[in-house]
Amino acid sequence: MSTLTGTGLLVRLDLRRDRILAPVWIAVLLMMTIASAAATPSLYKTQAELVRAADAINSSPAIVALYGPILDPTSKGEVAMTKMTVLYALFAAVFFVVVVRRHTRVEEESGRTELVGGTAVGRDAPLAAAILSALVWAVVLAVLVALGNIASGLDSVGSIAFGLMWLGVALVAIGIGAVTAQVAASARTCASWAAAILGLLYVLRAAGDTGPTWLSWCSPFGWNTQLRAWSGPRWWLLLAYVAVAAALVAAAIVLRARRDLGSGLIAARPGPAYGSARLDGALALVVKLHATPLVLWTLALAVMGVLFGAITPTLNDFLDTVAAQQMLDKLGGALIAAILSVIAILIGYFASTVFSHASRDEAEGRAELVLATATSRTRWAGAYAALGLAGVVWLLAVTGVGLWIGYAVADGPGIGNLVVAALAWAPAVWVVAALGLLSLALRPSLAALVWVWPAIFFVFTTVAELFEAPGWLLGISPYRHVPQLPADSWSWPAELGLTAVAAVVLVAAWWRFQRRDLG
Repeated sequence: MSTLTGTGLLVRLDLRRDRILAPVWIAVLLMMTIASAAATPSLYKTQAELVRAADAINSSPAIVALYGPILDPTSKGEVAMTKMTVLYALFAAVFFVVVVRRHTRVEEESGRTELVGGTAVGRDAPLAAAILSALVWAVVLAVLVALGNIASGLDSVGSIAFGLMWLGVALVAIGIGAVTAQVAASARTCASWAAAILGLLYVLRAAGDTGPTWLSWCSPFGWNTQLRAWSGPRWWLLLAYVAVAAALVAAAIVLRARRDLGSGLIAARPGPAYGSARLDGALALVVKLHATPLVLWTLALAVMGVLFGAITPTLNDFLDTVAAQQMLDKLGGALIAAILSVIAILIGYFASTVFSHASRDEAEGRAELVLATATSRTRWAGAYAALGLAGVVWLLAVTGVGLWIGYAVADGPGIGNLVVAALAWAPAVWVVAALGLLSLALRPSLAALVWVWPAIFFVFTTVAELFEAPGWLLGISPYRHVPQLPADSWSWPAELGLTAVAAVVLVAAWWRFQRRDLG
């Protein structure tokens, strides 16, 4: 029997398992690119305004570090895809790492790979299937993005080059996910290392775009800009993505042959012989399990807050046209409020990771072990709910402090308390998180919805308004009802109303969870 026997069947299985997660993630990325492309003509109606905006972006090191430089200020496509070229390409890369990790390290950790291996399936088939299924989604994303840009009025050649560029980033991300899945001994460690690698590549690109140019060439995200998709594409640079991806996949295959199933090349360290007294309780256990992710989220959002806070005062140079201000209003009022609307949705995914872990504990039997002790269902589920909801508040507060520090360093004019502005989004995020918990409580098979709810409201908040959707449709999103601080004033009715909705949904989730069978 070949080591790749059964790969085709496993590819079909992987694609079926991703039938909710992948289309939602791809749809969000696609709608963001289309919205950005469609909005550009109304923002910059003349070539002079376009060039002025590009020059303003290039003159701000903070913006260049975040989005990358604009190499051709006269290119409508390059200005329209400023955020998509690097920042949103990073989000796309995260998706493909998630897909590969989900079908490799997570499956091994749960024991399902061993069960599958007991059938007529070759040793390398699971890894090959994970890579191929991720490749299918990468091609779908690249084709849809290219077609979406063309339909939005951008240059067809540039649109194709841009789609291929995202495909290249996806290939590299697939390789990173495959390698870290072999080295790490757990799914959590795999995710941390992959995130660290992507973060390092992003930082290298940022350092190169604002300093020594050669550093940009050390990162695939730097190649995105250097490809010049919208102004004389360097087609040969696409081969660099393929070469790096091929090397990473080859390394993953070699590493896979050198380790035992279920283990990593770097063995997990054994824990202490006796548990700490601080772990006496469900909440202490849940906090311990999520301490590392919480620290990483805290650091990332602190840096993001400082960076966005420093950028904000410099944006006045190219957002002073009437069209630009109208577009800014559509995105959520003042610039800080627009930034917070996106960050709040991102923070909602922290709660998703916590609740998803609870779902895996239930599916893989760990919840039963905990409940076999003097721990009730309410305490076990309440511990996860408490960490998810309290973690949201903490991360919003960290973001607010970071925004305040960055804004103060950039010597921006006084605009109010940014920490309060950030915390104003907590009730809306609670509503979205509570919907995720309700999905888990209704049926374990709905676990994927904890990732879908934030994406749905992301679309409502950042995309639907650009297409002038009806007011009743926009009102479905809880983020629509958040007071746009610091531009607007605090609204107790809105905040208390959202909190009440979250409380009702949480009570419904608790009631349902108490009455269904575990697992």
